[in-house]
Amino acid sequence: MSERAERAWRPTILDVAARAGVSKSLVSRALRDAPTVSPARRAAVRQAAEELGYRPNAVARSLVQRRSHTVGVMVSDLHNLFFAEVLDGVEAVAAGHGYRVLIVTGNRDRAAEEQALETLLELRTDAVILASSRLSLRSVAAARQSVPVTLVARAARVAGVDTVTNDDGRGARLAVEHLASLGHRRIALVDGGSGPGSAARRRGYRAAMGALGLADEIGVAAGDFTDEGGYRGARSLLTGSSRPTAICAGNDLAATGVLTALAEAGLRVPADVSLVGYDNTALAALRHVSLTTIHQPRTEMGEAAMRAALRRLDGGAGRARRLVLQPSLVQRATTASPAAS
Repeated sequence: MSERAERAWRPTILDVAARAGVSKSLVSRALRDAPTVSPARRAAVRQAAEELGYRPNAVARSLVQRRSHTVGVMVSDLHNLFFAEVLDGVEAVAAGHGYRVLIVTGNRDRAAEEQALETLLELRTDAVILASSRLSLRSVAAARQSVPVTLVARAARVAGVDTVTNDDGRGARLAVEHLASLGHRRIALVDGGSGPGSAARRRGYRAAMGALGLADEIGVAAGDFTDEGGYRGARSLLTGSSRPTAICAGNDLAATGVLTALAEAGLRVPADVSLVGYDNTALAALRHVSLTTIHQPRTEMGEAAMRAALRRLDGGAGRARRLVLQPSLVQRATTASPAAS
């Protein structure tokens, strides 16, 4: 056999059966560790497969079983550690139930997300988890007609679609209340723009400021859930006539942009301006950042989303379940009482 032919040849299950001296069906059962196969025959099959370099054809197996044992996960932004930690939770539960995870991203662009979702459906994933998706609800509902769909960090209501979210409004209130307890009054928000959860955080910020008698001090700067968005938002706040003494950032990634803008303006954190992020990602815990932030249970959200998908795959039907996890404040080095005027 020529070198090119050797590269092109791939052993099949029939080759393994012939080498081991058993039937094709027995090879299939042996590689699945079926209890009906004797230890001796299982060992013979595995030895034959190893000698031939045989790998089971997952595509062919999925066609026979009508299940790929793969779950597709689409995340909004691979640059944001929030999603890496959600994926940790998804993969832990998936692996424990014999599922693989296929990851795609839409890069915070709705059109790109439409294409990414279509890719997951074309690859015949058994279920789809959408993390902070910006897809239209019509697209989410259409995907649900093909496979179970779970939304993470987006509190949208779609028939038959389970959701796992954090109480974003409460998280924003915790941030404002913490800063007010330190003596701050001029507390501003760098908004998360159109990102999922940002509207609830904006409402929570406004509600907390009003409840604390600080409605006249409300200041919302346009931004988004990126480093650049946080930088732009902070720059706009610093050009005003009344500089805030504290800033709530849309998320931890935006908070890094706020830190850059404050440093460029010659302002110290927290001596001149206190700062609170949102998510409590590994970025916030870095010693040179040490960001006070709102803890969002990312890993638990991923675990819950995967369990919701498994429940649907196991025949679970009925109305959508909506799990709302509670946030908490994690105080580090970026908040302190305001400096005396």
